[in-house]
Amino acid sequence: MQLKNLFVSYRDQLLLIYPKQEAESLVFWLFESFLNRKRMDILNDVPIEAVPAEMEIALEKLLRGMPIQYILGKAPFYGREFKVGPEVLIPRNETEELVHLIIKENQTPGLKILDVGTGSGCIPITLALELKNATVFGLDISEIALEMAKENAKSLKADVLFFHCNILQDEIPIQGLDILVSNPPYVRDSEQAQMHQNVLQYEPHLALFVADDNPLIFYRSIAEKGRIALKPGGKLYFEINEAFGPETKKLLEDLGYSEIHILEDLNGRDRMVTGIR
Repeated sequence: MQLKNLFVSYRDQLLLIYPKQEAESLVFWLFESFLNRKRMDILNDVPIEAVPAEMEIALEKLLRGMPIQYILGKAPFYGREFKVGPEVLIPRNETEELVHLIIKENQTPGLKILDVGTGSGCIPITLALELKNATVFGLDISEIALEMAKENAKSLKADVLFFHCNILQDEIPIQGLDILVSNPPYVRDSEQAQMHQNVLQYEPHLALFVADDNPLIFYRSIAEKGRIALKPGGKLYFEINEAFGPETKKLLEDLGYSEIHILEDLNGRDRMVTGIR
């Protein structure tokens, strides 16, 4: 069988539910994972002996809408691969931007950092590996997510300590923080209608959604408790719902934070809010 014919066959099947560029990208990802073949191999139309059964099963799952990151059990983030599964959110490009901002603004060695709602651990693990001599912690309400985060820290050789914590009920277990960061649930229940079915069907709702009548519930709890956990001059970094930039900024102002900024992502949407304790 020729690789180009297989590519066209897979792509055309995926076009039933995905845009052309995304369908092609998914096929590239499948070929690289299961056949160890890259785009140039498709262009050169190299022959293959057989189609692995595992790749056919992966295609069937894609056609049912399952995210490819869950099918393969891994997702890229800031130049590394993280283990992921339906217990945790798939790391997003916007979160990479948040992490990049923290790294860029905080080059002092020996910082003490906490990530609230750590999921796969992509934020604290990346910060631990990118910042010199940082002491890094992560917490989450999900024990299953914490186990995955610990696996990722071990496989990537990152020194991160994880805690089980319900941030809406429990106090932050660490004080004297230089940096408090969180990408908490921020999608309103009413926004579900605008989301892709593969997100709604497969990703953990616990990590995604908040009630329409209290969309900043996690931001308020984290910021309030951050007043105690952060040292004076410590920094707070949030990833936010683009619809609530000014509201999140006012929340921090009312709680006494200073130098508060709303920052856009690469798509020009309000995506981050920062402030100083």
